[in-house]
Amino acid sequence: MAPFPSHPIPLLFLLLSFLPLLSLSAVDQPYKTYIVRIDSQSKPSIFPTHYHWYTTEFTDAPQILHTYDTVFHGFSATLTPDHAATLSQHPSVLAVFEDKRQQLHTTRSPQFLGLRNQRGLWSDSDYGSDVIIGVLDTGIWPERRSFSDVNLGAIPARWKGICEVGERFSARNCNKKLIGARFFIKGHEAASGSMGPITPINETVEFKSPRDADGHGTHTASTAAGRHVFGASMEGYAAGIAKGVAPKARLAVYKVCWKNAGCFDSDILAAFDAAVKDGVDVISISIGGGDGISAPYYLDPIAIGAYGAASRGVFVSSSAGNDGPNLMSVTNLAPWIVTVGAGTIDRNFPAEVVLGNGKRLSGVSLYAGLPLSGKMYPLVYPGKSGVLSSSLCMENSLDPNMVKGKIVVCDRGSSARVAKGLVVKKAGGVGMILANGMSNGEGLVGDAHLIPTCALGSDEGDTVKAYVSATSNPVATIAFKGTVIGIKPAPVVASFSGRGPNGLTPEILKPDLIAPGVNILAAWTDAVGPTGLDSDTRKTEFNILSGTSMACPHVSGAAALLKSAHPDWSPAAIRSAMMTTANTFNNLNQPMTDEATGNVSSSYDLGAGHLNLDRAMDPGLVYDITNNDYVNFLCGIGYGPRVIQVITRSPVSCLEKKPLPENLNYPSIAALLPSSAKGATSKAFIRTVTNVGQPDAVYRFTIQAPKGVTVTVKPPKLVFTEAVKKQSFIVTITANTRNLMLDDSGAVFGSISWSDGKHVVRSPILVTQIDPL
Repeated sequence: MAPFPSHPIPLLFLLLSFLPLLSLSAVDQPYKTYIVRIDSQSKPSIFPTHYHWYTTEFTDAPQILHTYDTVFHGFSATLTPDHAATLSQHPSVLAVFEDKRQQLHTTRSPQFLGLRNQRGLWSDSDYGSDVIIGVLDTGIWPERRSFSDVNLGAIPARWKGICEVGERFSARNCNKKLIGARFFIKGHEAASGSMGPITPINETVEFKSPRDADGHGTHTASTAAGRHVFGASMEGYAAGIAKGVAPKARLAVYKVCWKNAGCFDSDILAAFDAAVKDGVDVISISIGGGDGISAPYYLDPIAIGAYGAASRGVFVSSSAGNDGPNLMSVTNLAPWIVTVGAGTIDRNFPAEVVLGNGKRLSGVSLYAGLPLSGKMYPLVYPGKSGVLSSSLCMENSLDPNMVKGKIVVCDRGSSARVAKGLVVKKAGGVGMILANGMSNGEGLVGDAHLIPTCALGSDEGDTVKAYVSATSNPVATIAFKGTVIGIKPAPVVASFSGRGPNGLTPEILKPDLIAPGVNILAAWTDAVGPTGLDSDTRKTEFNILSGTSMACPHVSGAAALLKSAHPDWSPAAIRSAMMTTANTFNNLNQPMTDEATGNVSSSYDLGAGHLNLDRAMDPGLVYDITNNDYVNFLCGIGYGPRVIQVITRSPVSCLEKKPLPENLNYPSIAALLPSSAKGATSKAFIRTVTNVGQPDAVYRFTIQAPKGVTVTVKPPKLVFTEAVKKQSFIVTITANTRNLMLDDSGAVFGSISWSDGKHVVRSPILVTQIDPL
């Protein structure tokens, strides 16, 4: 990564400071929302508060949307580009960046984490009842049984949050389970006012309050911390007891995302600020950028807000994004954030397409309406015409004369899967076969379709299309098989799950780990039906969704349980416990595979592995990280002191000798070897582990060396006593880059494990080549 200049000129996103300031008069200029980072220590003493200073020296009070004083110092305001450029020259201003929009990363899973009812964390103890999880999402539907406070003790005395009232949301909607609720809309309103291309909030379908009109926030909150609910199902699918990972943890919701409108950085930052001030212990944020492009950490409000939280001891769990299986598609890359990918669970919702030639093709569906009862219907593939919109069953692309009374084959992509079914229904079709293309491979997710539908992987999809084109009167039917448990293999890495390498700082492996994220049953809003389509009038207490959005709250709930059991552990120690104990084998006791390819998955797919909570409770050793370590990391990647202060709030200084970013005490090791080197190249990594198990312990290492790589470790054993809690070791990785045979992802993978006979503390190792800039 190119070093960023450390001179004192503040950063201005889009380099507005270099625009000629005469190009537009202020009258002609559109207003935009900017986030302004202030050096809070330079406030003149004449002003009683920062707000007085901001409204006197920087802008008028009506322009200010949010002021930030906890995870970040500064304000967001609607300004002209000229005004923003002028502000960026002010000596007290560290950075000015434009507000941007982020997107949501859209009952058996707790058991599948290794949690069983009678033992470990799942006992009837009060585990988690002293821990508060803050969920930044689309709000909550508070009446759901998942948020009941029956038999919960008093709210933790340290809680400082509020229950903000608004449309269809009163103080009575909070209780001893849902202890706080707020909403943040000013950034969105500014973007959708006279100033922007964003559509204003549609108040006929959205609530100006913490109430959830979308469903996503209710689903993630109940996944993390929903109470036990008997008789749960989604229209009969996944019937049983629903429960979150930490059923007794308290919830505080921060609504930052609005129906069909995304989530604005200025509002997200305000929610981080409020959540940390309110006293949450864990923040769960299933939000991020798409398309695999990540802003540098000093321009990324999720990274900035998360640093402010983590530096105060708050664990931040985020989703890895749903742009897999493409390489470098993982988002939320900062090393102080826990980045969670998605895996399948051992439950599925099979459906079957039966063709007129007798072939049976396996797929999935959550269709719960009247079945086709074995009746054969004519089959049509509109994509035969070569018109892309027809093959994708886009709005108004289907000819009713062609599809009426038929089952229609639609290609996946470009529009919502459930929306395609609506298009088919409107054109008179009786059913739909949803066919994956190459990019989705064999990765399938269930949907609560409005018409009889079966989703098929790309191979089976090709079989259907070949049958249609080779047969004069093709016919088919669809059979629905309900809920099946005990599926093997599982977990499998979901094809959509965001993949490494880390596109900003490849020295840090991302994602960190995976958790259940496919076909997850959790609570749902009453504002929309299970498809989320406006025309879907069904009401359901629970819904089944897939996405890294669903995986992230599993880790948030797990963090709450670990924090409850180990109150003195830092966020980095909790992450380390999860990563070093994660599973890399599936329920067939074979290495986990990738849904997209069927091949064995690598650390770019699953990070350290799949969350295993029972083992994370007692990890033996942890890799801890201090705030100072993160500052050294930021110095190491070439950020100067002023740039770093945008993230850290307090002024920092970098050492004369630049620290190596790969020496951040992370529970994984990524060796970037120069591809231009002649002969063998070596790189040494220093790591320090803290003993959190029995005081007298001796750990010895085992190495699984990446193919073609030599790994040496010094010392050969780590001895811990009452007095000696920490030990350091050096891992040296040597390879000849000329003959290194890298796999399709451009890397080779292995691991180092330390064991005392009871615990196994495993860290992934990856080796790749990089061209030095």
